[in-house]
Amino acid sequence: MLKFTGATAGAVAIGTTLAAPQATAAGASLVHPGMLHTRTDLDRMAKKVKAGAAPYTAGFTRLAANRHAQSGWTANPQATVYRGSGSPQNYVILYNDIHAAYQNALRWHVTGESVYGDTAVAILNAWSARLTEVAGSADRFLAAGLYGYQFANAAELVRDHVDFDLARFQKMMLDVFYPLSEDFLANHNGAVITNYWANWDLTAIACVLAVGILCDDRAKIDRAVEYFKHGAGMGSVKNAIPVVYDDQGLGEWVEAGRDQGHALLGVGLMGTVCEMAWNQGIDLYGYDDSRFLKGAQYVARWSMGGEVPYTANTRRKGAVGGWSGSASATRAAGVDPAMTRPIWAMIANHYTKRRGLSATYLTRVAAQASPEGGGGDYGPNSGGYDQLGFGTLAFTRDRAIESAGTNTGSNPGLSPGASASGPSGDGQGAPGGGAGASPSAGATPQGGKGEDLAATGSTDVVAWTAATGITALAGGLLLLRRRGRSGGGPAQ
Repeated sequence: MLKFTGATAGAVAIGTTLAAPQATAAGASLVHPGMLHTRTDLDRMAKKVKAGAAPYTAGFTRLAANRHAQSGWTANPQATVYRGSGSPQNYVILYNDIHAAYQNALRWHVTGESVYGDTAVAILNAWSARLTEVAGSADRFLAAGLYGYQFANAAELVRDHVDFDLARFQKMMLDVFYPLSEDFLANHNGAVITNYWANWDLTAIACVLAVGILCDDRAKIDRAVEYFKHGAGMGSVKNAIPVVYDDQGLGEWVEAGRDQGHALLGVGLMGTVCEMAWNQGIDLYGYDDSRFLKGAQYVARWSMGGEVPYTANTRRKGAVGGWSGSASATRAAGVDPAMTRPIWAMIANHYTKRRGLSATYLTRVAAQASPEGGGGDYGPNSGGYDQLGFGTLAFTRDRAIESAGTNTGSNPGLSPGASASGPSGDGQGAPGGGAGASPSAGATPQGGKGEDLAATGSTDVVAWTAATGITALAGGLLLLRRRGRSGGGPAQ
């Protein structure tokens, strides 16, 4: 059974009006740290690495070996960062410094060694003291989105460090990164709504959401969530995954008709948005009958060389009031099964460990990519820095559904790796603390709930280890159905 929605389902016209955002978890405080990692996550990493547990140790070894994760890193802040033709491009400096800040901050939390936290803070403070503009061609929107969400995640990890100038960093994010991302979601650089591929929207959504969390701004969080659900551009979930094949448990990823690299980027970005929202009590992973799961399964199967269905689509291109044209895709592009990005551990662990669902293709591709590295481990060009990475270390969790616990939240009195009261187990819900098939008490998911889903098909038989290959796997597809219903390269 096929279900068509979205921008490219046979050249369906798209409007530009957004519904009013709904409030998220009204009256509840935001969780800090609460983007890609919560206190529970950080405690788990430190505990597992200290115990020598696999595959955490393999993931940490990749982190410690990365040149960006060294305490001797010195920042090189610029007043203006340029990305795109026709400008003196220097954005390479920015993304290298961001990854150094993030990797040092993560290493600080895992080891408790202050030298890494101090290095991360020095990098972030240096940039917030100087950067005033992100400029260039249309690629400036990509720079704002990608490096905005990454910068915010690095800052979130050190927000309680005594030497971190949080207020100045928040101002930089609000003045430099957020306006470009919001403008892109609102105006799409003056282009028709389907001109830009899904990745452009997704970078902007990720930035707006991350800035909202960093700055305790619920309106920005609501804006990002609403766009994810109902946005007019290609990056909203129903436009990025315009066709669902219910009988196969797959959702066609719109950029599969373009090329593999950009499809992988899009899945990684959407997973990043879902994870950050989850840690604030908003379930985008499960939204619309777990539509993202079906899209991720599709890309995982296709990327490993498997056949996938494809429905031809046409999208409009051009400028509003200017030139116009169209582009069509009739089949999924060719793939290189060896191509990978550090995106799979986060997504696979959510659906198979937090939710207890079977996701055969996600399990396989995550095992093949393990242990995941980060920026600097996937080539020298910008595409190798589009994800923060290290998912084997950061997102591996035991397969268990636990009762909701109490989030420890942000506690300036705790050293990295130390836990306050409350559980620090591997099953983690949202926000922060204990786990379950739905977020913990005090946070109300805005999307679909796990109990609305029934899973059929093979169980996962690939062990979550540091192995990089698969020798045997039971066949089978993930099939999801609603209970009680009938029917069944560069970032751009």
